[in-house]
Amino acid sequence: MPTLLETQQAMFRALLFRDTDDAAVQIAGGAFLPDERLDIYRNTFLSSLTSALRISYPAVYRLVGEEFFEGAAQLFIQAHPPQCAYLNAYGAQLNEFLARFPPASELPYLADVARLEWAVNGALHANDATPMDGEALAAVAGAPADRLVLLCHPSLSLLHLDWPAEAIWRAVLANDDEALAAIDLKAVSQWLMIERTPSGVEVISLPESEWRFNAGLAAGKPLQDLLAIAGDADIPSLLARHFAAGRFIGFRLIPDDPLYSEKIS
Repeated sequence: MPTLLETQQAMFRALLFRDTDDAAVQIAGGAFLPDERLDIYRNTFLSSLTSALRISYPAVYRLVGEEFFEGAAQLFIQAHPPQCAYLNAYGAQLNEFLARFPPASELPYLADVARLEWAVNGALHANDATPMDGEALAAVAGAPADRLVLLCHPSLSLLHLDWPAEAIWRAVLANDDEALAAIDLKAVSQWLMIERTPSGVEVISLPESEWRFNAGLAAGKPLQDLLAIAGDADIPSLLARHFAAGRFIGFRLIPDDPLYSEKIS
């Protein structure tokens, strides 16, 4: 008798690659043949994952159409089967897949649109967190800048894109064909911050210097290190805006230990 692991592996091959030999022999007889039963499971499996991808990537879906999207989704699912049952977390690699997908080569901006949509999806489903209060802010004021790391809200992320993905994304979701036709599709750097606010997910375009500072914050770099990459950004004003917007949920101090610093550098 096959082990549970062997049975799971047989089902995996049957669902993804139509290799049904090992799974079919484990299916009891009935009104349907084993291969017919496996086809039902396979269709449900692919349909559920394709629907999850369509929900996470609505603009990509509208840009390429149903037939293209479903065909690409099936190939993506084969290459990247889900690793957990939480479907909102499925599809993170789609932008990389589309960037290498030959049929999408005529839409060079498509992967960037997918990157933006995944960041929006991540912000939407990120854990809740309580912003820093006045007592925590007072503690930050006396902390050494070379050891101070400000902790950002889980929904916040930073994206550097090479195409006008934000304008495309907004026009597609608004069904605004006129705005879409007016977009200059030449490659151009975009520096975006994505976050969830009480009114919904926001996508904000930033100057490059401000974006680099914020990206360093989100990456957990100490404040003093960020001052060197801030460029012409007004740091006091920027930090005040972040605090007021509730983007910081706490802070930590890097241990004052040279050996520790060597480990994290």
